[in-house]
Amino acid sequence: MSVVIALDAGTTGVRAIAFSHAGLPVASSYREFPQYFPEPGWVEHDAEEIWQAFLIVMGEVAEQLTLLAEEPIAIGITDQRETVVVWDRTTHQPQHRAIVWQDRRTAARCDRLAAEGALDLVRTRTGLVLDPYFSGTKLEWLFTEGGVPAGPGLAAGTIDSWLLWRLTDGAVHATDPSNASRTMLFDIVDGAWSPELCDRLGVPMSVLPEVRPSSGRFGVTGASCPLGAGIPISGIAGDQQAALFGQACFAPGMAKNTYGTGSFVLMNLGTDCPPPVEGLLTTVAWTLDDGGSVTTTYAYEGAIFVTGAAVQWLRDELRIIGTAPEVAELAGRVPDSDGVVLVPAFTGLGSPWWDPYARGAVLGITRGTTRAHLARATLDAMALQTRDVVEAMAAAAGRELAELRADGGAATDLVLQLQADQLGVPVIRPTVTETTALGAAHLAGLAEGFWSSLDEIAANWAMDARFEPASDRSAADAAHGQWRRAVERSAGWILTD
Repeated sequence: MSVVIALDAGTTGVRAIAFSHAGLPVASSYREFPQYFPEPGWVEHDAEEIWQAFLIVMGEVAEQLTLLAEEPIAIGITDQRETVVVWDRTTHQPQHRAIVWQDRRTAARCDRLAAEGALDLVRTRTGLVLDPYFSGTKLEWLFTEGGVPAGPGLAAGTIDSWLLWRLTDGAVHATDPSNASRTMLFDIVDGAWSPELCDRLGVPMSVLPEVRPSSGRFGVTGASCPLGAGIPISGIAGDQQAALFGQACFAPGMAKNTYGTGSFVLMNLGTDCPPPVEGLLTTVAWTLDDGGSVTTTYAYEGAIFVTGAAVQWLRDELRIIGTAPEVAELAGRVPDSDGVVLVPAFTGLGSPWWDPYARGAVLGITRGTTRAHLARATLDAMALQTRDVVEAMAAAAGRELAELRADGGAATDLVLQLQADQLGVPVIRPTVTETTALGAAHLAGLAEGFWSSLDEIAANWAMDARFEPASDRSAADAAHGQWRRAVERSAGWILTD
């Protein structure tokens, strides 16, 4: 018997999951790691703490597999994408805390770049927008204000490349196009790092990882890996692209939404790279190497920065719930939010607004507002933000969405029913909800022949629940109109005198 291991480097924790040939999890372990907020709008991680957390979860999965008499035949990596770290190639030591995708410290720099006319270059070459969300200005900050000397002995990359480096004991510095395409330094048309953008941001190309296909052998584990030495590491993808792959969205027009710390809607666009579209990102979904023939699949993406994180806010800061799962029960006590609207723009607004200066707002409160109404407004916001993104995506792609595949920790029955009502199309949750990890496993297993084709992988996908939209859309449309008014009030908030 054999399994494929997925290593999932999330925003708040790391996970290792072993998947069988049927695409089912047979062993798993999870560990949270600390979050650092040195200044308002700044979010950092300690990359060494992430690695230490991975050593623990890999060790625990290894113990479980020994009891099950299973052996890993490959490893796939998925990660939180735009988060970036710089480390010393000799000592393996990070030179600064990793700057997380949620971090907004380079907002003013992005404004200056826009004023200098760089937006068209960024949009055309990378498919992205000028926003502190992406890695390029974070790296520039590390090499300037962060005090990291951009010398030849350094390596830089997203968390997948850091993890690959540590797994191979420093033998391989590489990433895949799905992660590279989130850095604002990668030309998604040419499929290579852009010298022009690297020069503009002062990022030496020598520190960047080699870009290889998402499915293919990157290297093998070294002696320090608790899973064992010599295991092929054969798949890498950013978390949202991995989830699209794990949801078997292999045909153009298929789409998924992952409800996690944030929410990310991706639609498969096929193998032709489309021109930039206002409000949306164009990204590399994955690149497959089929016997020397490399094929790249592209996707539209709508990035929503805060969904599940708003539930954490209710739990940790407001303390109106004790655990995150309690929010659905609390919200279910009321038929609606009674006019309360929460705009969770805690770190600005992503798609389709791209406003780093927006801030959170709660509107419509009365003396009769209860914590249940606030909980319901929090869940409503997940569905309402997603509707904004899906409508922009459908218009850009020139096709209406037929269904939405949903996954992630916040993909509860109530949230998905609200989502179906807002979109007016069925929302489907799969049996295996850890689709990010599953996608990474699929990419690795495909490269090693564990799965023979995309058709075989798609055959493993199974539905857990289907949520049909209400026939009467008047209530959903009224709520969406109220939501849009609230978004207008949150826009550009920190620029207000």
